[in-house]
Amino acid sequence: MKKLTYFKNILFTGLAIAMTVSCERDISDDAVEARFPNTPDIFTDAPVGLTDEFFTSFDPAVGANTEGFGTDEDVAYEGTSSIRIDVPAPNDPDGNFIGGIFKDRGEGRDLSSYDALTFWAKGTLTGTIEVGFGTDFLTDTYPVSTVIQLSSGWKKYIIPIPDASKLIQERGMFLFSAGSFDALGNDNFADASSFNDNIGYTFWIDELRFENLGTVSLVAPFMLNGQDVEIDNFTGYTQTIDGLGATFNLANGQNVSVKASKNYFDFASSDTSVATVNANGDVSVIGAGVATITANIGNATANGSLEITSTGSFVNAPTPTQAQADVISIYSDSYTSVDGFDPGVFAGSNTQNISVQGFDGNNHVNYEGIDFIGIGWNGTVNVTGETMVHLDVQLTSGAGSALVMELIDFGPDDTDNGFGDGSAGGFNISSQLIQGDWVSIDIPLSSFTLPTGGGGSGSPNLGNIGYIVFVSSNGASFLVDNIYFY
Repeated sequence: MKKLTYFKNILFTGLAIAMTVSCERDISDDAVEARFPNTPDIFTDAPVGLTDEFFTSFDPAVGANTEGFGTDEDVAYEGTSSIRIDVPAPNDPDGNFIGGIFKDRGEGRDLSSYDALTFWAKGTLTGTIEVGFGTDFLTDTYPVSTVIQLSSGWKKYIIPIPDASKLIQERGMFLFSAGSFDALGNDNFADASSFNDNIGYTFWIDELRFENLGTVSLVAPFMLNGQDVEIDNFTGYTQTIDGLGATFNLANGQNVSVKASKNYFDFASSDTSVATVNANGDVSVIGAGVATITANIGNATANGSLEITSTGSFVNAPTPTQAQADVISIYSDSYTSVDGFDPGVFAGSNTQNISVQGFDGNNHVNYEGIDFIGIGWNGTVNVTGETMVHLDVQLTSGAGSALVMELIDFGPDDTDNGFGDGSAGGFNISSQLIQGDWVSIDIPLSSFTLPTGGGGSGSPNLGNIGYIVFVSSNGASFLVDNIYFY
């Protein structure tokens, strides 16, 4: 019988420590800065230097299960004990995943002499789990994580450290997160069809420690997941660099990639008069020209870059002049609009990108290469008392781009159920578009007479408008703002 001992059902609140330091004489200029403990072991047969209460669970309010963590005195890779983690099924009333951190509750550790976190693990199923270090639920300054696949037998796992010189006082010793997965087709089962699709399982961790293996080689850091991205934008545009990590080569020839905190990276701009980037990877476009954002860890340049071509100041759409009381607004910073606005509640498979962009305190929606795109919101709007619909559009693709605007009425039941009781109609706005300029378009509601690709016959009812749809036959790209009925 497997035996679960301490560490079960453990959740901790923050620990506040007040320290008062005094001295009788000045510190000599020749004094050596104090180092923090460099203890490598985290768990062997017991937690090492962590106190007996070292596990802090993720928040149960978001579904974390705190019932499945403990130690097992019947199973171990070495010695007499291991960590045992019982992964819950998705319908477990105590939570549908398990995870948390092992935390040094002292002053932290100096890990600068190590190049990897290592441990041995095995599972009853070959599931995948997220593991890492550097998360302490306080500052989370240098987190690193990766996903591993468990083996049914004991296997050593290695998580490389991107830049150990930064880890001189680290409290986040280990992180794991695991949920159930699809068991059908898993080779561990003679007849997988006899199981539910998602089931719980158990895995064990032992000999958890930091090591200086000397065989971990940095292949390359990466930003933006290693992609070279080119964008055209304007002064005032901001973006945070993401997709950060690094790939390492191990002694067995295997490459391992990890996600890594921005704090391991140094960011740079090729032209700071065009775009700047701060230590957090926050990019700001401040002028016209071309700038390339790059990053590195130490002397290693990251794969991936962001090339920004800025044409200077962006001109927002014209400010509407209609009174709030006279409009039913779908999308505009000038009016109180519908709740739950969604710029892409559905989209065609060829649509390239949908994003909300902001300049000088005003937002607009950017659509790139659409075939069709649906705008939605909570509920429907009754526009039977209005006569016109307004929108501001700026064409960003070439002249000749085709664009049709459609209104979709859900019918009396206020439900999108096709055209059982609904209706739809379109209006072609292609001829009014101008590349690179905002155009204010006002369309009589009686003009939506074109049939729609979804089956509408034209001239929709106006009592329960639930979608506005844009359709293009040649991949139009455009900006849109100030959509309202009046």
